[in-house]
Amino acid sequence: MTANLTYKKVATTKVSVVMPIYNVEAFVEDAIISVLTQSFKHFELLLINDCSPDNSLAICKKFSDPRIKIIEHKQNQGLAAARNTGIRHAIGQYVAFIDSDDMWHREKLMHHVTHLDQAPEVGISFCRSLFMNFQGQKIHLYQMPRLTNIKASDLLCRNPVGNGSAPVIRRETLSDIRFKALNKSHPHSCYFDENFRQSEDIECWLRIVTTTHWKIEGIPAPLTFYRLNAQGLSADLKKQYASWENMINKAKGYAPELLAQHEARARAYQLRYIARQAIRNKDGKEAVKYLHLALKTAPEIIQAETGRTLATMAAAYLLKLLPLSLYKVFEELAQLLLGRIQAAKINRDGVSPALLK
Repeated sequence: MTANLTYKKVATTKVSVVMPIYNVEAFVEDAIISVLTQSFKHFELLLINDCSPDNSLAICKKFSDPRIKIIEHKQNQGLAAARNTGIRHAIGQYVAFIDSDDMWHREKLMHHVTHLDQAPEVGISFCRSLFMNFQGQKIHLYQMPRLTNIKASDLLCRNPVGNGSAPVIRRETLSDIRFKALNKSHPHSCYFDENFRQSEDIECWLRIVTTTHWKIEGIPAPLTFYRLNAQGLSADLKKQYASWENMINKAKGYAPELLAQHEARARAYQLRYIARQAIRNKDGKEAVKYLHLALKTAPEIIQAETGRTLATMAAAYLLKLLPLSLYKVFEELAQLLLGRIQAAKINRDGVSPALLK
């Protein structure tokens, strides 16, 4: 256990880092270390223990760094509530989120602080992400979203932020979407909707973009390391899709024109995303089912994103029809080729090679 990382307490807390903790004893130490070893030092790390039943809390308590604060829920409330608790306790100018099974590049906070300091119109700064496997090994595949000129329709259909460990947000931006949770035993300020156990992040980003003046913009460097964890929240495909539908129903209340114009296409993209999740879970039957639903819902996604849609189709059918051992051979070759193409694109965007390690 590496628990002796120490740092002299700084006078200014520029960033509050919020990390929810629940059933992550296998990963949480690495997540914490990736924050504590950031090159940017002016932060606090808020660990929100959401009544984790495993050894996660004990691992957290072994760290002695004065920038760490542990906040405990008396009962399990879910990811949205844990993030809200962190925001309410945050004292930083910016609030960063990291899920406790992910990790950060040591330069992440430095780049986001610079980005937000230099772009006062940007309320959410995010970055590209590098995938890790379950064991934490980098597999050199990247989330490659749109980074600039992001409209509400882009966010609804494709969620460029990508995952919960990518964004760093201004406190003012969060304050602009604050609301009171009146259906709780103790009413309190909320930013993420605690009625959602999934899709709470995209709902929050969409509410920011459609109801405030803040812009969302990305950094080309892959500064977040995103773990492909089959045991995580995203593994249950039916619940994930149902939660997304609930998010759509809520969004109709504050962005009716957006939904009237883009709902069908957004649903098709979400169904295609679920198909890709099924592929990662090695479930070819479910992958083909959700892909067919996507194409039935909005066939135009083939023309809009031909390469990605056809790649999903090929992977789904190969997974369904081939022996798993043979499918994995094709998958490995495809990932190797795609990773090289993505890395070349990142290099063309001017990202330092040091940030790709």
